[in-house]
Amino acid sequence: MIIRVLELIGTFVIKRLSEFGTIVLLYVDTMKQLGHKPRMKHIIAQMSHLGVDSLTIVSLTLLFTGVVFTLQTAHELIRFGAQSTVGGIVSIAIGRELGPVLVGVVCAGRVGAAITAEISTMKVTEQIDALRVMAVSPVNYLIVPRMIACMIVVPLLTVFGDLIGVFGGWVVAVYYSGISSYMFMNSIDVFVDVYDLTGGLIKAVFFGNVIAVLGCYYGLNCPDGAEGVGKATTKTVVASIIVIFILNAVLTFFVYGD
Repeated sequence: MIIRVLELIGTFVIKRLSEFGTIVLLYVDTMKQLGHKPRMKHIIAQMSHLGVDSLTIVSLTLLFTGVVFTLQTAHELIRFGAQSTVGGIVSIAIGRELGPVLVGVVCAGRVGAAITAEISTMKVTEQIDALRVMAVSPVNYLIVPRMIACMIVVPLLTVFGDLIGVFGGWVVAVYYSGISSYMFMNSIDVFVDVYDLTGGLIKAVFFGNVIAVLGCYYGLNCPDGAEGVGKATTKTVVASIIVIFILNAVLTFFVYGD
């Protein structure tokens, strides 16, 4: 029984390490291809497809996150006479953590799934093999435009989400908690530093990178058949969210650590 358990653990570890190594090799190959002339038409098309179509879900997610966060904090701060800090606290929390992380998670589900579904469908229908026959690098043609697009789009969505989230907090603070609009905006001016926002954007760049690479990896390595496309899409979403949370913890130490 113990031997069987150890065999299962060993098999799992070896499989994950092999998968990690393959992802690293794909990432290195992609970074090498970045030195070639970028396909601007493909990059812009991917930015439109992956970014613009995500505005609605990002808006709703960050709007209600700002609303709920302010509902939870404003009342307690008012009790202790610290209502003059509400705007600053909401803005810092959204700018540093809630904005980039939630946008990353939303894009992992929306953008990552879309990338995997597209590429895995191309693999199943042998379009990727056709690219290789025509001496076209699938990495340069498929992965590079998506990586660049995600590294641009996710930070832009984060900026947009930050503004929407702070707006939601402002609405609750002013019209529900009775805090004046001037006090809310002044606390942002007093407490919020530019680095509180730029640090979150640095995280968003890495999150976009991760989403693109994992989405392309699972798409290129999906099992054959329609069922394989579904499994690959699910793996992308789960793996991307896990890596985003881990990467967020690591980046926080480097970006905001003393």
